[in-house]
Amino acid sequence: MIDFTIPAELAAERDRVRAFVADKIVPYERDPRLTAHGPNDELRQELVELARAEKLLTIQAPVELGGRGLTHVEQAVLYEAAGWSTLGPVAMNCAAPDEGNMFLLSKVANPEQTERFLQPVIDGHHRSVFAMTEPGGAGSDPNQLATEATFDGENFTINGRKWLITGADGAKVWIIMAKLADNPHLPAGPTLFLCDGDQPGIVIERIMNTMDRNYVGGHAVVNFDNLVLPKDSVLGETGQALRYAQLRLAPARLTHCMRWLGAAERAQSIAIDYAKTRTAFGKPIGEHQGVSFMLADNEIALHQCRLTIWHACWLMDQGEKARHESSIAKSYVSEELFKVADRCVQVLGGIGISDETVVEMIFRDMRAFRLYDGPTEVHKYAIGRKILRG
Repeated sequence: MIDFTIPAELAAERDRVRAFVADKIVPYERDPRLTAHGPNDELRQELVELARAEKLLTIQAPVELGGRGLTHVEQAVLYEAAGWSTLGPVAMNCAAPDEGNMFLLSKVANPEQTERFLQPVIDGHHRSVFAMTEPGGAGSDPNQLATEATFDGENFTINGRKWLITGADGAKVWIIMAKLADNPHLPAGPTLFLCDGDQPGIVIERIMNTMDRNYVGGHAVVNFDNLVLPKDSVLGETGQALRYAQLRLAPARLTHCMRWLGAAERAQSIAIDYAKTRTAFGKPIGEHQGVSFMLADNEIALHQCRLTIWHACWLMDQGEKARHESSIAKSYVSEELFKVADRCVQVLGGIGISDETVVEMIFRDMRAFRLYDGPTEVHKYAIGRKILRG
C-alpha cells in the first residue's frame, strides 16, 4: 500500500521549522552581510546560534554525533521547510557543501578524523569544502582529474588548480580530490585527502563572481602549491575517490532538490499574494487567465517535484542506492523549479526583476541550481544509458 501521510510528529516539526525560518531568518535577507558572494562568516555564525537556541542545528547528523539521524524522507519534509529562505539551510547547518561533506565523512572517516574534522562541522563551528572541480580538468567528468599527489612513503605532496570550490574562503575543513601517482607504497588513482584549511600550500587565488549568492564564502579559484600532508590524511582508501564521490553525490542531489523546492514555494507564495492585490484592466491580475494559468502550472510543478523527491528518498530509506532515481529527480526538479521561478518573475512584472522581493534572487540562484552536482545533460545521459541497457 502506498501511503503519503506525513506522521503527525514530523508535520509538527515541519511547521516549527517553517515558522522559525519565516520569523527569525527571513528578516536577515536584507542584512548587508549577505554579500554578492553569499552570507559572510559573521552572519552565518549569528544564524547558526539562532538555530542552536531552537534545537534545530544539524538535525540530520547521526544520533551518536549529536543529530537526530533523520531518514531521507524526513530530511525531504524538513529541508523543504528550511528552504523557505535561502538562509534557512545556512542557519540550520544543512546547506551545501557542508551537508554533503558531513554525510560523506560520517560514512568514510575513521574515529580520529571524525573527532578532529567532522564533529566541529556538525557543531556549527567550522565550515568545509569539497575540492574537486578543475579548469580544463575534473568537473562533470571526474575521470579528467588533473591535480596530482605524489607519495614518498611518509608524506603526500599535492599540486594542482581547482575552481568553483564552494565556501573555500574561511573553511577550516578541506576534502581534496587528487590523482595519486604510481608509487611502491600505496594503490594509485583518484584519492580523497582530509586536512585543515590553514595548511601552507593551500592558496586561494580569488573569489569568482557568480550569479548566485546563497553559499557562505562564494566560489573560489584555489591553487595547491606543494601542499604536504601526512600519511594519515587519506580519507578512506587510496584510489577510491570516485566511489566515495558517488556515495556523497546521490543524497546530495536530493538535498539540493529539497531545499530549492522550499525556495520555489516561497516565490510562488509571493506571486500569489501579488496576483490577488495587483489590478489591471478592471480586476486583480490573478483573475486574468494568462496569470492564473502560470500560477496553476507552478502548483502542478511543485506537487510533481515533491513526489519525485519523496520517491527517490523512500528508495534510499529501503536500502537502495537510487542513483537512477536521484538522477531523474535532479534533472527534472532543477528544470521545473527554474520554470516556476521564471513564471513568478513574470507574474510580478517590473518588481519581479528588482530586489523589492526575494523572487529575483531565488530566480538567479535557481538558474545555478541546474548545474549543481551535475548539469541536467549529464544526468539525462546517465538515465539514457540505463534505460538502453535494460
